[in-house]
Amino acid sequence: MTTSFDDLPHEEQLKCLQNLTGAALGHYELPDGASADMINLSENATYRIDAPGGGRWALRVHREGYHSKTAIASELAWSKALREDGAVITPTAIAGKDGEIIQTVSHPDLPNPRHVVLFEWESGEEPDEEQHDLRAPFEVLGEMTARMHLHVRNWQRPDWFERLTWDFETSLGDKPHWGSWRDGMGLTPEITNLFAKTIALIGRRLQAFGKSPERFDLIHCDMRLANLLIDGDVTKVIDFDDSGFGWLMYDCATTVSFFEHKPEVPELLASWVRGYRKVIDLPDEDVNEIQTFVMLRRLLLVAWIGSHSETELAQSMGVQFTRDTVGLCEQYLADFG
Repeated sequence: MTTSFDDLPHEEQLKCLQNLTGAALGHYELPDGASADMINLSENATYRIDAPGGGRWALRVHREGYHSKTAIASELAWSKALREDGAVITPTAIAGKDGEIIQTVSHPDLPNPRHVVLFEWESGEEPDEEQHDLRAPFEVLGEMTARMHLHVRNWQRPDWFERLTWDFETSLGDKPHWGSWRDGMGLTPEITNLFAKTIALIGRRLQAFGKSPERFDLIHCDMRLANLLIDGDVTKVIDFDDSGFGWLMYDCATTVSFFEHKPEVPELLASWVRGYRKVIDLPDEDVNEIQTFVMLRRLLLVAWIGSHSETELAQSMGVQFTRDTVGLCEQYLADFG
């Protein structure tokens, strides 16, 4: 019987993915001797590809069963349109030897083939999240996000376009894309009860907020500083893998992912709003609901950590992340309940 990839020990999974990546390189016109080093493992595995002569690329190996080939093509279509229409600079995907952007690669170590995409390597550095004052980078984040939202208003999506929907039901409800929040690390009966009350309030407020086109559309869904590259005077947006249909203000909430509990967050969100309003008018009613989206994202990350416990990021957050969420919930219930 073939062992499921998900049932393999973590180190064995990494070995299988590395072997698949070696096979994937043969699908592209790359120099002989190109090497692959993993730089990130989340939903997908991302590798830096280096050629002996100095060429560099990024290869993304998609997680099995997360996005269909059509959904991946949809992500790439929007990213390409953003770049070609001058909204923001995004990575350029490279076709394989057969002319196809999305390659499907098999390897004996894995029971099923995987979709892979090769990108040109984008120069630049992530903004330093440890720097003393993040207000200026957050204002840039707001501007970039607004440009993307403005582009969506006018972009004609292909008829076949398909991306996940990130609403209450698929985040914290009965059909969660990232697993149940109840499987988060370190939950006690008391914490579970607090989180349940918070989630019920989030659900009520989002129901009242609604899904009008001015509030709910195609968004990036992961607009963290880690997904910006600063290259001199140029700012680039990367990693559209989570992109889908959701509330526009959810893109604001994702900017403070994993440190929502830090005291500087309100000021950073205010900087984001200032940047956003340079491009698009943003009603006060929408701004006033941002904290609901921050809580939605935070509790969604509790679920993500619980369902991705093998990743370094989840392990680095762990039980403490759940404990740090308690105070956020208590404050949210006091402010909005």
